[in-house]
Amino acid sequence: MQQIFQSADILLPDFSQINAERWSVIACDQFTGDPAYWERTEQIVGDAPSTLRMTLPEIYLEEPDVMERISAIHENMQRYLDAGIFRTYENAMVYVERIQGNGILRTGVVGKVDLEAYNYEQGSKSPVRATEATVLERIPPRMRVRAKAPLETPHIMILIDDPDDSAIGACTAAKDSMQVLYDTPLMNGGGSITGRLMDDAAQAAFLGKLDAVMAASGELQLAMGDGNHSLATAKACYEALKKSDPSRDWSHHPARYALVELVNLHSEALQFEAIHRIITATDPGRMMMALVRVLGLSEEVSGQPVTVVQQGSKRTLYIHKPTSNLAVGSLQNALDAYLAANPGKIDYIHGTETVERLAAMPDAIGFLLPDMDKADLFPSVQKDGALPRKTFSMGHAEDKRYYMEVRAIQ
Repeated sequence: MQQIFQSADILLPDFSQINAERWSVIACDQFTGDPAYWERTEQIVGDAPSTLRMTLPEIYLEEPDVMERISAIHENMQRYLDAGIFRTYENAMVYVERIQGNGILRTGVVGKVDLEAYNYEQGSKSPVRATEATVLERIPPRMRVRAKAPLETPHIMILIDDPDDSAIGACTAAKDSMQVLYDTPLMNGGGSITGRLMDDAAQAAFLGKLDAVMAASGELQLAMGDGNHSLATAKACYEALKKSDPSRDWSHHPARYALVELVNLHSEALQFEAIHRIITATDPGRMMMALVRVLGLSEEVSGQPVTVVQQGSKRTLYIHKPTSNLAVGSLQNALDAYLAANPGKIDYIHGTETVERLAAMPDAIGFLLPDMDKADLFPSVQKDGALPRKTFSMGHAEDKRYYMEVRAIQ
């Protein structure tokens, strides 16, 4: 079973010559509404070799010069290769310890995942799956970056369901015998990170434990945490490659795989926070009549809870006719159906205070949802398929994965 997750030929700069803090930058899909963050990052990096020059911050995805930016990314990757800045660690896995900005330790293992085992489509029964709905329109722009890129560097985090922390915990127990590859603070409030090279014995111990964890997980063995659209892009590029020459054997091509970090769902560092709903420019009374009918909403304390916020009042109701394993799924299904036929604009809000403020308007109504229990993630995805968009938030922006390791994909 461990063949789904494997060792990889991992490239890392020679950090005795290259500044690791300026090399490593945060995932491109963060701070998309904060130009100042990326301006600070530009100032910190300057002319130094950096993953900033190998990725496209998505704040620039709709800019008129996006194609020039993508061309520059491909040129920078080739320039780094030609300059020989990388050391190659063959058949490698990296044990990662990340101290988040809040001081909590998150551990993980970097290796490659087999894209043949992954399917992001709704209703998929593949061993590796999306946990939230994939927005297909987001894939083609990202394919323009990856399709001609000689290298990849991942911000993808994939979750394993390991309550006893037996798999990654085995790496933690053996870390003192591992070679330190990097140990650096991370820019812009990202905390710090240490990466250690796992030897053959450490890999074998980890994979043996991982085998047992994946077997116990049932048909869903690895679940997406962060970076699903990046993994979906890698999958789409690989499938396009196979279609370009069906007679060719692509099974050993590096594009079949994507570099990722495995993280334990049950890590103390991973905090799942609810994302609430606010609907504006609507008729709240008409909407509530529809939701009561469709969801069986009542004050009877059983079923799935949802707190309705309207013009300064809050009341908790319970869903007695659920359409999903989670309250957020049942509510989202009902809201989608209602808004398809009635006026209203939906938005997704992290803080309760913002929902309460916006729901004070006469044409608005808010819904506060309970935090998702992490233990429900794997069972819910197995039962319902990928969860509705904006089901949960996994940690704060500064604690998302920073780019570090690199792999050749051509």
